Amino acid sequence: MSCNIVVLASGSGSNLQAIMDQIADNKISGRISAVLCNRPEAYALERAKKAGIPTIVLDHKSFDSRPAFDKAMIEAIDPHKPELIVLAGFMRILTPEFCEHYLGRMINIHPALLPSYKGLNTHQRVLDAGESVHGCTVHFVTPDLDDGPNIIQAVVDVTSEDNAETLVNKVQQQEHIIYPQAVAWFAEGRIKMIDQRTTLDEKPLGETGYVVDSRT
Repeated sequence: MSCNIVVLASGSGSNLQAIMDQIADNKISGRISAVLCNRPEAYALERAKKAGIPTIVLDHKSFDSRPAFDKAMIEAIDPHKPELIVLAGFMRILTPEFCEHYLGRMINIHPALLPSYKGLNTHQRVLDAGESVHGCTVHFVTPDLDDGPNIIQAVVDVTSEDNAETLVNKVQQQEHIIYPQAVAWFAEGRIKMIDQRTTLDEKPLGETGYVVDSRT
């Protein structure tokens, strides 16, 4: 069985590309049936078109409210009958109704080691706090922002030479590894969200999820 996936993106779509590449290499047992963008100029749309994937453009600025926009997204997504929703740089806070509609089958990647550093500007905040490690986290999406149970994390070093730009590069390299891995696990039925916890191969993962330490 091939997992049916819909991807939501707002920007360049580098994580979308990483997932598409793994599907093309038969490392993910799935297919992307549509890519939805809330920004008509998003390069993610070009990536999808080059791969022959149908695209959906819903400009959030055309809607009177967040609930109205999210309702329109559901109406655009559901005809594709997705088993998995992948948020790949989708820069919108989602309504509880949207999150509940796809609960247990929607995942996101966050550029920090959750539960630390939820929200925006994570790289600079990590530097300002003097942290020695940083990273990224794939997690299930729940109505609370950046609060769903973790699936997998990648850890990177923070050195005295690092700035926000170098951390972006370090973290993105790991994002392109762990996000396709999480999608592959979901497509194979290996990960599930049960009682607000992630299970991998039917065994509960801890708060951090599965950890990949790129420093070793």
